[in-house]
Amino acid sequence: MAGIENRILGLSDQRKKGLGVLLDPDKYTNEKLLQTLDICDKAAVDFLFCGGSLLTDDRFAEVISLMKANTGIPVVIFPGNGMQISRNADAILLLSLVSGRNPDLLIGQHVMAAPLLRASGLEVIPTAYLLIDGGRVSTTQYISNTRPIPAEKADIAVCTAMASGMLGFKLIYLEAGSGALNPVPEQMISAVKSNISLPLIVGGGIRSADQAEKMYRAGADVLVIGNAVESNPKIIEDIRVIKTNFNNP
Repeated sequence: MAGIENRILGLSDQRKKGLGVLLDPDKYTNEKLLQTLDICDKAAVDFLFCGGSLLTDDRFAEVISLMKANTGIPVVIFPGNGMQISRNADAILLLSLVSGRNPDLLIGQHVMAAPLLRASGLEVIPTAYLLIDGGRVSTTQYISNTRPIPAEKADIAVCTAMASGMLGFKLIYLEAGSGALNPVPEQMISAVKSNISLPLIVGGGIRSADQAEKMYRAGADVLVIGNAVESNPKIIEDIRVIKTNFNNP
């Protein structure tokens, strides 16, 4: 299997679009998880992400193992903290919350997790994580004790993304927050993408194929949907159609 970073970079270089589904272990029974994985397989989802800001049940490793055993889609850890590590996954996004000024989420958690990550054998992908105001206080904002970038301040997002590239990050992730009222604005996506050479991942607040189409068109290389899947699994297939249209004009 090609490395996950290379897969994402390949999409960006070829101007193709990717789709990821974020699964929060707290929100899925085993039965619901298997049903969702089946939908993801049929829709040819590119990446499965696993993680959450809060994990109240000790099911993280179990869910990762179920994902790997029941689908061939690459499984990528989207960690809410430094303890969300499982060697059964394919890769982990080593998220640094560069939009905030909390040192624990810029480097602190990473230092503590480094020995475990080295021993895990996971593909580690340094990822600049920019939290964007999605219209209400998100769990990520509350837990991280950071302020998101205002949705109308595209220039701040652009400069933050540019600096992240200069610092050596491999991916840029714009995130409106879990359950956001509003997704990342198209104008911000477009502005960031036109000023970086790195792949751009966008997530949070995506509830329809129409929104997805606009965000792909604005420059997102990979879209990640999470909360919407829990109430409307059909959205996966709806966005797959949009993605296919972009990739096969």
